[in-house]
Amino acid sequence: MTQLYETQRAMRQRRRAALQRGVVAILDVGTSKIACMILQFDPSVQMNAQEGMTAMANHGAFRVIGVATTRSRGVRFGEVSTMEETERAIRTAVQAAQKMANTRVDHVIACMSGAEPRSYGVTGAVQLENGSVMDYDIGRVLAECDVPDYGMGREAIHAMPVNFALDHRSGLNDPRGQIGNRLSVDMHLLTIDTGAIENLLKCIKRCDLELAGFASSSYVAGVSALVEDEQELGGACIDFGGGATSVSIFLKKHMIFADSVRMGGDLVTSDIGQGLQVATPTAERIKTFHGGVVATGMDDRDMIEIGGDTGDFDHDRRRISRSELIGVMRPRVEEILEEVRARLDAAGFDHLPSQRIVLTGGGSQIPGLEGLASRILGQQVRLGKPLRIQGLPQAATGPAFAASVGLALHAAHPQDECWDFNLPMAGQGRQPLKRAMRWFKENW
Repeated sequence: MTQLYETQRAMRQRRRAALQRGVVAILDVGTSKIACMILQFDPSVQMNAQEGMTAMANHGAFRVIGVATTRSRGVRFGEVSTMEETERAIRTAVQAAQKMANTRVDHVIACMSGAEPRSYGVTGAVQLENGSVMDYDIGRVLAECDVPDYGMGREAIHAMPVNFALDHRSGLNDPRGQIGNRLSVDMHLLTIDTGAIENLLKCIKRCDLELAGFASSSYVAGVSALVEDEQELGGACIDFGGGATSVSIFLKKHMIFADSVRMGGDLVTSDIGQGLQVATPTAERIKTFHGGVVATGMDDRDMIEIGGDTGDFDHDRRRISRSELIGVMRPRVEEILEEVRARLDAAGFDHLPSQRIVLTGGGSQIPGLEGLASRILGQQVRLGKPLRIQGLPQAATGPAFAASVGLALHAAHPQDECWDFNLPMAGQGRQPLKRAMRWFKENW
């Protein structure tokens, strides 16, 4: 764990250096597209007041000065599968964004949706030595948290204190300076497969870039798509991507659970290709322009030209009704939503004060998905768009860019994490506690 904290702290130091320089790149590595945004910060605009508990300087307002997307190659299920193709795609996106911004970047903050994320809820408690909470006490109580035995080949990427309690008073965001005897903390720990992040890191290094931060797509998509009351009272963000569907749950403005389903829009495209016997690009075009999941009486008469380039006139001039296309798409979309519901049920989502669900990602734009999701998930469902940020082009404001925009917001205002504090060595390597949401149901 010591090496983990040092790695994360080193990335935070690189992030500070990039923000002092004034520019940093945001890289969303997805299965269907790779998006790069270049953010420009004004280091002179700094807030003296600390937001949250972090000791990092808030580098003020930022604006987007460069945006580029390219078709993702070499990425499957949200993870790198072919190094050279992924490296080439990353280089293409970053260079195009740099050209638009007319500047060069050395540091990137990246996110990805795969890598099998797993959530843990851990707790820790200490007796205060001076009768009031100091910075040192925050480090001590975080170090006392029971580190889960999540096994070899996994790495923690988020370790967020979500609730502090001082004696009998709970729900504290920042207890420093307050008087009491016993300080306790609830912390959410998110781990991913080590190989997945190492492969991405290698691709980024081969593009002559330094990784200044890493986040889970499920987290940053929720940051940008959930409005304030949804994050406060309880809401879930379903990021419907190409190769994976990310699930995140927020409460009291903190992420308390994250998971991922290894299915996405690309499987729907594959079903169309196999069902209609057309190439993948044709299937994607048909899905984009004519797709849906809810059939009406008019869809029987709405005919779609399939097209093709096989040279067989009859085969290439085939026509199908839109209701037939919906019959191909709907079963796969239902399967993905059933998997999402299983993740939410396992997380105890129905115990939250509010149970709003927000759909984001490129796949969320399938017509009729909102109504189908509300029937399967049994909750209030809405389609979400990311928050507007300064300088963002209109073409990059859709649901497909929720993770990219959320990562930009995270880069500017990172949530406090375990490695932002000086932790004593004692207390690390402890035995595992309960799994995440069992803890959450008992503590919230």
